[in-house]
Amino acid sequence: MTFDFATRLRPNLPPGAARWGGFPPFNFIGGHNDAENLPAEALRAAADRVLAREGTTLATYQLESGPMGYRPLRHFISEKLARRAGMTVDPEDILVTTGSLQGLDLVNGAFLEPGDTVIVEEATYGGTLTRLQRLGVNHVGVPVDQDGIIMDALADMLNEMAGRGVKPKFIYTVPTVQNPTGGVMTEARRRTLLERAGQNDLMIFEDDCYADLLWEGQRPPAIHALDTDGRVIYCGSFSKSIAPALRVGYLIAPWEAMSRMLPLKTDAGSGALEQMVLAEYAPDAFHSHVETLCVALKAKADATVAALEEQFGTTAEFDPPRGGIFLWVTFPEAVDTTRLAEIAGAEGVAINPGAEWVADPATGRNKMRICFANPSPEVLREGIAKLADICHREFGVPERSANVAR
Repeated sequence: MTFDFATRLRPNLPPGAARWGGFPPFNFIGGHNDAENLPAEALRAAADRVLAREGTTLATYQLESGPMGYRPLRHFISEKLARRAGMTVDPEDILVTTGSLQGLDLVNGAFLEPGDTVIVEEATYGGTLTRLQRLGVNHVGVPVDQDGIIMDALADMLNEMAGRGVKPKFIYTVPTVQNPTGGVMTEARRRTLLERAGQNDLMIFEDDCYADLLWEGQRPPAIHALDTDGRVIYCGSFSKSIAPALRVGYLIAPWEAMSRMLPLKTDAGSGALEQMVLAEYAPDAFHSHVETLCVALKAKADATVAALEEQFGTTAEFDPPRGGIFLWVTFPEAVDTTRLAEIAGAEGVAINPGAEWVADPATGRNKMRICFANPSPEVLREGIAKLADICHREFGVPERSANVAR
């Protein structure tokens, strides 16, 4: 007889985790990136240099830089944001976090309580939605297109909420290479968003985790860069530009807000080695690395688009991404992608069903998100062909299977 832990668990926990059995042959989920372009050797050399020079600082918590994170890394982040996002940020106002997810948790922990309301984009990051749900916070989705939040729809939503006496705590947006749609909010809409927020006395939470991976068009200034009222909290990450497993993100907010979020960061500091190595590597190599990575990612995006067009024809609708690592696909109404994901997963093809990436799950029933960054073009083509066979078998879409010549 063994001890019964189940009787001691608190209520309302998420479902139990399954044991990990390895990646499937065709892994199109998560935020994995391109292994061929990960700068492993340069990071190793950076680690050697920084540890030889400053390794003894590991004897103290926070590397003698204080609770905001390793000071040289914060200086690089400040310079990067000035160059790439048009932002002017004092390094002392940058908090290094354990990935952007910790940034989300700190913002939510400081500002949200059960029953609050947050405006999100209609299609948005699934990790944000699950966090809001666990906190008992209502989320309302505003329509988006490839140019970002549709501002007339936002105005109507805010007016309707005001009529019911509902005041959202903040607007959460992924404006630059949106997750999952790959769109980029125009500068005009960014300015209008700030106007709407000002008129309604709202915060904006700008999640810019994919912004470095824009390969098409000019990157607009960050919303934070256009903000004159100090109402924008900004988060970013090195997960997509360098490596997901490094778990290094950053959060930027006025000190009035940061001073209340910082005490919630009770981990005694984010990983020290990761911060030291990034700070050593990035000043000389980051920007050229990102340029090379974007070339590789665009090639994989093109391969994914070509495979979908070949295998699904017009039954798979999508806008080719302007950057990032995801493709957002819409199928005919007959296709239930939650069911498709379950069946395909059992056959080695992992996809993200759309219901997990939209504010209203019903609107994502026939959509899916594909992460194309990690598989090779050959694996992408083979996996999408297999997915088309499964989809044809289960839902009759596409009308002819992938093995039938078109």
